[in-house]
Amino acid sequence: MKTKSEIDKTYAICLKYGFIFFKMCFICMFSVPKEKHFLKFYQIGSSGLPHVSQVEIVAEVDGSLVGYCNRTDIRITHDWAKKFLDDDVELLTLFKMKCFHQLPNIFQTKISDLKQQLKQPEGVYIVQWIDFCSWDTETGELTGSIQYGYNGEDFLALDIERDSWIPLKQQAIPIKLAWDTDKARLHHSRTFTSQWCPDWLKRSLDYGRNFLMRTELPTLSLLQRSPSDPVSCHATGFYPEKARLFWRKDGEQIHQFMNHEEILPNNDGTFQMSADLDVSSVSAADWWRYDCVFQLLDAEDKIILRLDEAVIKTNRSKFKHLKYVLVLSSVCIVMSYLFLFYSYHLL
Repeated sequence: MKTKSEIDKTYAICLKYGFIFFKMCFICMFSVPKEKHFLKFYQIGSSGLPHVSQVEIVAEVDGSLVGYCNRTDIRITHDWAKKFLDDDVELLTLFKMKCFHQLPNIFQTKISDLKQQLKQPEGVYIVQWIDFCSWDTETGELTGSIQYGYNGEDFLALDIERDSWIPLKQQAIPIKLAWDTDKARLHHSRTFTSQWCPDWLKRSLDYGRNFLMRTELPTLSLLQRSPSDPVSCHATGFYPEKARLFWRKDGEQIHQFMNHEEILPNNDGTFQMSADLDVSSVSAADWWRYDCVFQLLDAEDKIILRLDEAVIKTNRSKFKHLKYVLVLSSVCIVMSYLFLFYSYHLL
């Protein structure tokens, strides 16, 4: 039977990956065209986990992590973001107050209210909350959204045009009706998405222009675990994240036998992605007809890597050497036993 600390650790892992899943769902629902810039705040609160931080907040600009905080710590990841907040002490003070005091209380109140309205018993509960705004630099259009998740599932989203909440599951309807009557909450949400968030985004782009407007091209590699597995074209080290990675045959993009993975962040602020090609039905003589193509969405240049067995990185050679080592080790063990056996009988 698991101890309490082990159970808390398990819930902490669920909390972490539940947040990642909620984030990926949000990205799919609110993807941003290439001419737009965006600012997102990912916030997550929990109750019933005594050894886990009750609040975690992450801020991103154009997909790059720029800040993180919980109720005891705040970290800024880039020099331009530090200068932004150093030049606006009032805003830095506001962020600290929200991270250290306001948001922990807000989350606990939200969770308590949800448990009461949904008639739920004591236990572990998680609320996810995403604030989002985008700015189209070509048209000047500003958009924003606020979405809540509850225990790892989409729950409520704000309809800014109609000044009301949209229930994303049946269970959320009573909460939607209650929140629609809370005019102060609606006014604050509308002000945040239409004024505060766009202002912070535009100023972030001014301070971080050299970093956020840069382009970095990736390194392409072909990977394959074994001859029966798909060949994965892996691109890593590119920026911005708005990019395409696909396979072609005879110069034409193909969709069958293809599998795309989501774009993931690297620790240095760049991104990585993969596209798999099923080669089980491709004869060796036809491999030269296939190539992998990477392209940033706002660029014309492409990086092309032809399908070639000679450049594929694989574990096959390692397994081959391991087989020889195991065989040699087995022979040595047998010979050692024979040596000891005959030595014993000759004494």
